[in-house]
Amino acid sequence: MAENDKDFSHAQRASLLLLAVGQDRAAKVLKHMGPKEVQLVGSTMAQLGPISSVMVDQVLEEFIIEIKNETGLGLDSDEYIRNMLTNALGAEKAGSIIDRILLGANSKGIEQLKWMDTRSIADLIRLEHPQIISIILTLLDPDQAADVLTLLPQNMRSDILMRIATLEGVQPAALRELDDIMEKQLTGSDGVKSSQIGGIDAAANILNFIESAISEPMMQDINESNSDLAQRIQDKMFVFGDLINVDDRGIQTLLREVSTDQLLLALRGVDAGLRDKIFANMSRRAAEMLRDDLEAAPPARLSEVEAAQKDILSIAKRLSDAGELALGGGGGDEFV
Repeated sequence: MAENDKDFSHAQRASLLLLAVGQDRAAKVLKHMGPKEVQLVGSTMAQLGPISSVMVDQVLEEFIIEIKNETGLGLDSDEYIRNMLTNALGAEKAGSIIDRILLGANSKGIEQLKWMDTRSIADLIRLEHPQIISIILTLLDPDQAADVLTLLPQNMRSDILMRIATLEGVQPAALRELDDIMEKQLTGSDGVKSSQIGGIDAAANILNFIESAISEPMMQDINESNSDLAQRIQDKMFVFGDLINVDDRGIQTLLREVSTDQLLLALRGVDAGLRDKIFANMSRRAAEMLRDDLEAAPPARLSEVEAAQKDILSIAKRLSDAGELALGGGGGDEFV
């Protein structure tokens, strides 16, 4: 690995920082991270290779500078989170995000589910009422929910997705039903307002992580039952080709997080316009090398290409949620 900090990804910086602070402190930090983050940091640590003092110094220096500029350090309140997100995103867009974050933070049962493998989650909930399944899937990360949905019986999938798309809120009584399923106490009382989870965006986000062979029949079923709902879901879906609508700065931000192997696989068979946009936001040398690799690469399975594209879309969504790029897909109202 190069010893210039501009070549380090966020995961590499985090891994170097944790390695620098020692095992005990690193373990305490990892306890506050989600399962995907722990897995990412752990695998990145294993791939770092030889670590020099220069690399560690650079990362520590950057961390110290960032922490000095952190205005919210030491604050840990729901009110602070609500104000921060409302100021950043506006009241309308922040509403559902705030409720989902705060509900998830206070829902120990949901957090426990996030550490389970998707097969175990599917086995746990498959006999529950479809509305309960819909609520649980909405509280999971979209890619995890997508995996669980594909493991449920085929005759349930479309109904569950429709319920997710039309879900407007969850009453405390419904949360108590989740308590029974997961044997964990979730917060909430009869006087608390409904939590704004679910909806068209949630359904579209889950579909984005399901391979087309499974998602297309689901959308056909929904279209036959409710064509207007199907169209609204379709309009909100963000597919790989929609990256052409992301501005150049956003593409450059995305490319810094995507590996060359991922990009090489994901660009198979995409429109020339999107390829050209990707090439235009790379250095001339990197673009030429990628073009040559694409021309020389052997055929790849469609499932592998779709998986690489979905991985990149997942990164794009994460960056969008962090405000580092604006997705300009079919939703039409994704800019903040």
